[in-house]
Amino acid sequence: MTGNHLVENIRLGLIGAGPWGRNYINTIRALDGVALTRLASRNPESAALAGPDCEITADWREMLAAGDLDGVIIATPPALHAEMTLAAIDRGVAVLVEKPITLNLGDAETILERAQSRGAIVRVDHIHLYSAAWEALKRDAAGLGPLRAIIAEAGTKGPVHSQTPVLWNWGSHDVAMCIDLLGRLPEKATARRLEARETEESKGETLALSLNFGGVTASITISDVLAEKKRLFTASFEEGELVYDDMKDVKLRRRDAPWQADPVSDDGGYSVPLAAGRPLDRAVLGFAVAISQGVPDSEDVSLGTDVVRVLSRMESYIT
Repeated sequence: MTGNHLVENIRLGLIGAGPWGRNYINTIRALDGVALTRLASRNPESAALAGPDCEITADWREMLAAGDLDGVIIATPPALHAEMTLAAIDRGVAVLVEKPITLNLGDAETILERAQSRGAIVRVDHIHLYSAAWEALKRDAAGLGPLRAIIAEAGTKGPVHSQTPVLWNWGSHDVAMCIDLLGRLPEKATARRLEARETEESKGETLALSLNFGGVTASITISDVLAEKKRLFTASFEEGELVYDDMKDVKLRRRDAPWQADPVSDDGGYSVPLAAGRPLDRAVLGFAVAISQGVPDSEDVSLGTDVVRVLSRMESYIT
């Protein structure tokens, strides 16, 4: 069991018991001080998934109306996020919502304004930002001089999500990572389609994204028709590179700048020590700690709104 002395008797509700919702169920079950007490789901397997101590309803509104939750996790298709998040805020319930926060900039801005005006706790699960490897990347970046460039590649071989295009499904991760690392919005953001391919589920595609941060360019390739799953993010600094590869056992490696490298070593660099904890464990525990502390928290939703702002810009380039 994973515990945290700052967390005790936090009652969580979950909306959605699809693949990612089931990840939340398993994560909460393994954490001390946190309990899943309500689940809103039409999944016939919900009772077996959630266990006997969790009350299940098909209506998420009924779950919120019960008034006995400290926080709610929203793991539904993003088109549903705005209504559910706003309803939770209005009832004074803390929210952890899956990325992207919405598919519409107006909805994201409404959530941000409501969260700030109500002093709410609203977090967005840009899952890689909760990774210990990402935490270490940002820490070590401070000692490597100015950032020169970012090159990233991410995606998988299906399934294609017809309700969430690859730009929003995969691009939201990379855009969030870039904004979080640089601490500002890009001056320009564009996208172009490299490939479109029919799959069994829907049309898959590969996109090339470009974010210009005024002297620093992030070049990103995302796809839902790759031969194998990838999550590679390389940040090149004046004094070296940090390579985050979520598909490897060693999640973060540091490489010296070419002129500093040992000529007898390979270019794989060396592993960077990481703190403990899986990203989703850290996300849920961070949410529970925020609830325990009771301090308004809209930093995540502000970033989430910026991500939607950038993706909306990029979407206009794809025809």
